[in-house]
Amino acid sequence: MNAADTRPASPSSPPRRANWILRGVLGLIGAYVLLILALMWWWDYEPPQFDVVKVAEQRVAEKNQHVVTGAVLASTLMRSAETLLDKRGGYLSNDKFPPGLFMDNVPNWEFGVITATRDLSREMRNKFARSQSQSEEDVDLKEAEPLFSSPNDRWLLPSSESQYRKAIGHLDGYLKRLGTGDPNSAQFYARADSLADYLDQVSNRLGSLSQRLSASVGQLRLEGDAPVDPAASSSNAALNTNTTQAPQVVQTPWSQIDDIFYESRGYTWALLEQLKAIQVDFAPILVSKHAMVSLKQVIRELEESQKSLSSPIILNGRPFGFFANHSLVMANYVSRANAAVIDLKSLLDRG
Repeated sequence: MNAADTRPASPSSPPRRANWILRGVLGLIGAYVLLILALMWWWDYEPPQFDVVKVAEQRVAEKNQHVVTGAVLASTLMRSAETLLDKRGGYLSNDKFPPGLFMDNVPNWEFGVITATRDLSREMRNKFARSQSQSEEDVDLKEAEPLFSSPNDRWLLPSSESQYRKAIGHLDGYLKRLGTGDPNSAQFYARADSLADYLDQVSNRLGSLSQRLSASVGQLRLEGDAPVDPAASSSNAALNTNTTQAPQVVQTPWSQIDDIFYESRGYTWALLEQLKAIQVDFAPILVSKHAMVSLKQVIRELEESQKSLSSPIILNGRPFGFFANHSLVMANYVSRANAAVIDLKSLLDRG
């Protein structure tokens, strides 16, 4: 027998096949990871502003109608909600799978937009579309408002997107009836008191956002007077004149700084469009109250808050440090816009 015939068979084939399978699996995993990263980069996007008048004209032209008072604001509310759902990547706040599952900037931006959308939808239902508190609610607006108030992170049964699209459909029905000019169909009342009530809600939102943004570096706050026991004797009450609570340091956790920043960006994005629409629909009231300049000042401050971000991350430097603090910059614009809103509301409240 030849010595060569006694050699065992080479076992190299099975391990070599296993290596190719392992390489293939790793290659697929790598391609999947690259795809997820590419989609995250592509979806991490803030939609641009839109022309509220052109959007309204286009929408009513499709219905063979003309732009009437209230049409610009209603179409702006619809367009903001549509942008929320139809932007790159769609609606991400309720995603349960990658890449949306790994993203938080855009979902927080979406939450800011839906907050502004809910506020305006509520005001349109309760104020703008009613002549007085005892008048009947509009049939479409009373359906749209609770639909917009649906949870923003519901994935199924029903999903947030389906609820919001139903709300948009009801707004479209209101807009269609508004354009007919029939006073018994749909109405929009551009009154100073209704606008002042809406601005009061806006001021509360802006004030809250400003405080949360400023807390990125920590703030020493006095939370108000301590509660006083009414049953205490007058002598004891006289001795205890200092009822102010001890100051507390309020600081945003590091992991939530960018969340609050993008929520503010989303809210101010939607609010900016709403105020531009109000500038059109409430023009006679604003002019008669000498409040048009104040509204333009609010719009100007909000436009500054929407400038593009040149940094890939949200920096949180010290107030007078070497690095920027994007939250404090945003808080500055939000605070100035809030101050202008308060001035505007004061003008509207005057006789």
